[in-house]
Amino acid sequence: MKQLDLQVVQQARDWLAAGKPVWLCTVLSTYGSAPRGPGAMLVALSTGEHRGSLSGGCIEEDFLERLALGRFEPVTQQVRYGVGGLAPNLALPCGGVLDVLVEYLAPGAEIQAHLAQVEQALSGRGLLRRVVGLGAVAPRLQAGEMGQARVQVEAGTASIRIGAVQRLLLAGLSPVAEFCASFALALGYEVILCDPRPEVLAGFSLAGVEVCPVLPAVFIAEGGCHASTAVVALTHDPRLDDLTLLEAVRTEAFYIGAMGSRQTSRKRLERLVRIGHLDEATLARIQAPIGLNLGSKTPAEIALAVMADVLRTANGIDRRQL
Repeated sequence: MKQLDLQVVQQARDWLAAGKPVWLCTVLSTYGSAPRGPGAMLVALSTGEHRGSLSGGCIEEDFLERLALGRFEPVTQQVRYGVGGLAPNLALPCGGVLDVLVEYLAPGAEIQAHLAQVEQALSGRGLLRRVVGLGAVAPRLQAGEMGQARVQVEAGTASIRIGAVQRLLLAGLSPVAEFCASFALALGYEVILCDPRPEVLAGFSLAGVEVCPVLPAVFIAEGGCHASTAVVALTHDPRLDDLTLLEAVRTEAFYIGAMGSRQTSRKRLERLVRIGHLDEATLARIQAPIGLNLGSKTPAEIALAVMADVLRTANGIDRRQL
């Protein structure tokens, strides 16, 4: 199934192609409890037709009602929902606050070309940043990086990272990998498990996980990684892990890590340098030992440390800030 934000952009393009102006809304920031995070999108017509979600229901209803009443000027603007918010203001049942970017987009070749590139990025073909200024300024695109925050707002300009839904690629099945899969699904990740060992996969079943009975390195070499992919090797088997890492560092994957003690990790990195002729900068992309140092011992605790580190990287948080 297509990710919701991709559906939003495709619907916007369809309406614009039919000569209908659209209102494109993007969550900029949330305070307190919020059903959807920064970057979530919704597109609407002034008639009330819409696609996407900002909050799970309460904000959308109010926004569409105000839109039908002509309460929004046809320019790009920022509005706040929640306690202490600017107009329009709605007290949310969860007590949270949402800042929303509201863009008025008129039909035209320029905006169609802009959204076509956004659609490609959401489909996994690149990583972009939409730079949107308030007022009647046309949005523009820049190259994006996973190390940047999803949304940045400064001096009346919003910068929004656009890319495919985040993917967790599990290189081999293990107890830690199973817990990582569960955590990643809860975070909204697409989860893919690659393992060529039928005896290991026998009996494994977790709804939402795509299982590929092939070497992880083969899956990666055939285009299985994009810029929103995290690759984690959690088997302790160098036959799986080493090949996976050698292929992963040749991709745009935003996170690459392998499980093991400091001594095991040191020996693994030495092998990778010897076998793959990796330079220092490339080697530095590999998180080994993997995960945050939480004093983890059990598979569940180790998986929590791994996914916490993946989330830290995806959100652009340097370890030194922790």
